[in-house]
Amino acid sequence: MATIDVDAYFQRIGYTGGRAPTLETLRAIHLRHAETIPFENLNPLLKWPVKLDPASIERKLVHERRGGYCFEQNQLLRHALEGLGFRVSGLAARVLWYVPDGVTPRTHMVLRVKADGEEYIADVGFGSQTLTGPLRLVPDVAQDTPHGPFRLRPVGGEFVMESEIRGEWRPLYRFDLSEHHPIDYEVANWYVSTCPASQFTTTLIAARPAPGKRYVLRDNDLGVHTRDGTERRILTSAAELREALTGVFGIALPEGPELDVALERAAAKPRPVG
Repeated sequence: MATIDVDAYFQRIGYTGGRAPTLETLRAIHLRHAETIPFENLNPLLKWPVKLDPASIERKLVHERRGGYCFEQNQLLRHALEGLGFRVSGLAARVLWYVPDGVTPRTHMVLRVKADGEEYIADVGFGSQTLTGPLRLVPDVAQDTPHGPFRLRPVGGEFVMESEIRGEWRPLYRFDLSEHHPIDYEVANWYVSTCPASQFTTTLIAARPAPGKRYVLRDNDLGVHTRDGTERRILTSAAELREALTGVFGIALPEGPELDVALERAAAKPRPVG
């Protein structure tokens, strides 16, 4: 039984295709979700709670037309897929992207989905490098997606998700196949949404893939990434940030004085070096 309104979810992402639990359906929903519902961290940045129950996720990402981060994005996708009859389990990963060498906590949610008799990894919640298509759960095979090749490199008993960026394989996160449960994500979600050292409580972040490009915002640095290169623009005011968040990323911004303060703070950040 579906735990969310699948019809409302499909309307939100603009999906009008079939509903049989097939690979074709999975690929189409995965792409529409990734290109429509943006990655964003406004709640933790504003010190508002990030709720992971199905009703709260549906209300925020579907009806309020907000975005969210991995726990919200991938739980929403999971509920929709299970409502269609897919077999889905949750995994947890250690983030390697933009992280110095060392061991990081398991703070990223990934999905394992069965379709047409094979196992796939689905992930619509990894910000600037979000998958736009599922990957077959096989090692060392470069797999095309609408936004470039990805692969799963085996390391010991784990996999490292890698993205090919302009000819170089870059590690994104590391995970194994042990199933995780809602309470596991609640603990990790509480940490990343409240810890003073978490990037989600200190840095304005938004990301959304679009055909042929990826939009990424970190504080006041707006980047448009394509296979040929990156164009950057520094947004110098809260008004410019509002325009980008609503126009480029498609976020229906919440109201409140906290948001104005946060946007002014982000606009005043020093320009990135390089």
